[in-house]
Amino acid sequence: MKTTYRDVLRDLAYGNYGYVTTTDAVDAGVPAVELPKLAARGGLEHVGYGLYRVTEIPPTDDDQFAEATLRAGEDAYLRGEAVLALLGLADVNPKKITVGTFHRVRRAMPGFVKLTQATAGTKVTRYRGIRAQQVGDALLECRGRVPGTRLRDAAVKARAEGLLTTPEWKLVRKELAA
Repeated sequence: MKTTYRDVLRDLAYGNYGYVTTTDAVDAGVPAVELPKLAARGGLEHVGYGLYRVTEIPPTDDDQFAEATLRAGEDAYLRGEAVLALLGLADVNPKKITVGTFHRVRRAMPGFVKLTQATAGTKVTRYRGIRAQQVGDALLECRGRVPGTRLRDAAVKARAEGLLTTPEWKLVRKELAA
């Protein structure tokens, strides 16, 4: 059986919350010009500049976090409350998903995304396959916006879930106690 472009895109999307970027599609051998054609035929939805969603892949609670970072570009990552919300820490529900990026983003963003300029030295990792600021840094960034007791409880939960190393745990605990 011959593999179609649609099959290739579906395989890519399964590992990325249903989303496919034009760059990923081209890297996998699907010409960029085919994406709008496939979207016009159905089963593939154009979400934003260079971003498509395979509609047959069921949505999850984390889709919006993935979409926010993918819309902003390859170096984009979740910051602050968005990291805590993704991981179910600190009982936060931000109105906007804060996304950091190291470059200027000229494309239009939906109302649920708040872009911020990344600072040099920011440590970025992946949680659930989505680029994000490390939990310890996210907890400390939320000081003043999230009550201290919630942040301390979130730090304890993050440590128990293995999201904070011993040195990170000690630093976060010290900073949140101050």
